[in-house]
Amino acid sequence: MNKIIALLFCLTLSVCLKAQVTLGSTVSTFAVLGASTVTNTGSSVIVGNVGVSPGTSITGFPPGTVTSGTIYSAGATAGQAQADLTAAYNMAAGLACPGGNVLTGTNLGGLTLAPGVYCFASSAQLTGTLTLNGGGNPNAQFILQMGSTITTASGSVVSLINSAQAANVFWAVGSSATIGTATAFAGNIMAVASITLNTGATLAGRALAENGAVTLASNTIGIPGLPGSPTPGVPIPVPPPPSTPIPSSLILSAIGLSGAGMYQARERLLSLLKKN
Repeated sequence: MNKIIALLFCLTLSVCLKAQVTLGSTVSTFAVLGASTVTNTGSSVIVGNVGVSPGTSITGFPPGTVTSGTIYSAGATAGQAQADLTAAYNMAAGLACPGGNVLTGTNLGGLTLAPGVYCFASSAQLTGTLTLNGGGNPNAQFILQMGSTITTASGSVVSLINSAQAANVFWAVGSSATIGTATAFAGNIMAVASITLNTGATLAGRALAENGAVTLASNTIGIPGLPGSPTPGVPIPVPPPPSTPIPSSLILSAIGLSGAGMYQARERLLSLLKKN
């Protein structure tokens, strides 16, 4: 009887261990990793390493800044990070998805998910707030598999509650990820193709692209736990566009019309006084 219990325990432990995704020691130091290019516009802040491999082009730093990290253009370190990424993606994408966790055709917005593996046969959409509930376990993992793409609407949020950790959230994206304007996202985005973060989007986690580009626009991205990294689920407000000044010609026209109106009113008043 004890042998049977021990065997069952070992089998259960084996299954649990297989269900865990790990990032390699090199890629785990990268907040942003592209394959062809990394392109930034605006005042992005990246907390952690930024790299590209096998491509060599990283542009937009400055005005973007990198803290607690280094920029790697090709070379051995970025190459090893890509190898680590491929291994982690294959691990996450290869996990079995329970039948009850198939979310194909369901918007992630409004859902509350427990730890586990969830999957979409093709594309996934997030509009609103997705809540990930760790159930009090800071080591609990959330693995979300997309056959093709994930897209978030502007202002969407990934909220972590009950000890859920951004470092333990993995997005295995079969094609490309597009994070909408002012979205507050969380987790490790591992995309086979490209990753685009639109203006003001924040990512508490990592943007890691295997074969394409990472495109940034005034974003904050940081490895969870490093000082300066964004807080999961807390969007950074996007400043409003500057107001358009009124052209001087319009001001002069308004003054002219006002003066003409005053002159006509004066003439009418003088005419009435003469009649009286």
